[in-house]
Amino acid sequence: MRRNHLPHLLPRGFTLIELMVTLALLAILASIAAPSLGTYRRNAELTSVTNSLVAALNAARSEGMKRNMNAMVTPLSNDNQWVNGWRVFIDVDRSGAYNSGDIVVMEQAALPSYLAVTANGTSAESPSYILYDGSGFSKTKAGAFGANTLEIKRGDVGTTNFREIRRLKIAATGRIRTCTPKSASDTACSATGADS
Repeated sequence: MRRNHLPHLLPRGFTLIELMVTLALLAILASIAAPSLGTYRRNAELTSVTNSLVAALNAARSEGMKRNMNAMVTPLSNDNQWVNGWRVFIDVDRSGAYNSGDIVVMEQAALPSYLAVTANGTSAESPSYILYDGSGFSKTKAGAFGANTLEIKRGDVGTTNFREIRRLKIAATGRIRTCTPKSASDTACSATGADS
């Protein structure tokens, strides 16, 4: 004799306990990932600003060599604050400062208030500047070779967090190198001194 059996249907869906456990695990994973995402965002912002400044310096150097004239990068504001933005221009009249007759290559707007830019060499003089001659060398207004260091750092993370600092080392040859110091005494990425 044959019996007709109805297929046994398996229950579909999740129980309330399974959903609660899953949500708890997701909350734990999200809380672990949140600090990493914040660090990633800060690092991306710092890298973006550093790359913008490197692009400006490279544009000045290449335009100066292309036109065989002095090219300069200067802060936009008269208070010598690189954080307020910068201008790349060809110094047509060789005055050593931006005038209406000079050719503007590019400008960068002010940086976010939590970023700070410090400088040494001619980039820290008053008025601040970085000058490339027609051969692509970094020079002073007097014509001597000049090495510079620009440091970009976040002001909202503390002074001991060296991962939040980028340094742009500009050698007298005009070569630009970026680095992240590992400590206050990191000689490979010092805040002062000439770069090779």
